Amino acid sequence: MTKKIPHVSKRLRDIKPVVYTAQSARNFHQRMLICKFVFDKGGVPLNPFNIFGYYLYELVDRNTVRNGNNNVMTKCDEMWVFGEISDGVQAEIEMFKELKRPIRYFDISLLPNAVTEIKENAVVLEKQ
Repeated sequence: MTKKIPHVSKRLRDIKPVVYTAQSARNFHQRMLICKFVFDKGGVPLNPFNIFGYYLYELVDRNTVRNGNNNVMTKCDEMWVFGEISDGVQAEIEMFKELKRPIRYFDISLLPNAVTEIKENAVVLEKQ
């Protein structure tokens, strides 16, 4: 009989909120810092740009990726919105509001040095 060796991952079972991180494509390059911020605040980030890259690098239709993002979003406990809001992020916010789950907003203009939580009415819309 083989001896079972406990793996470190078996001990790491803290239940934490799963956070959908919404950000515009213009902030794509900030995705790792945003995920770090969520981990630092005790959440588990699900960042669409980390899951599927930038539209899965055009290997499939963009709407297929959007549908995947929308399905992932329904599995999350919270949404945290980072930076200016694009029309795509606005659509995600509206869908998440329908789920009646918490949404928080953050200014990331000072990344990598600071992320500041802001009120919804202080959010800036991205110029299209």
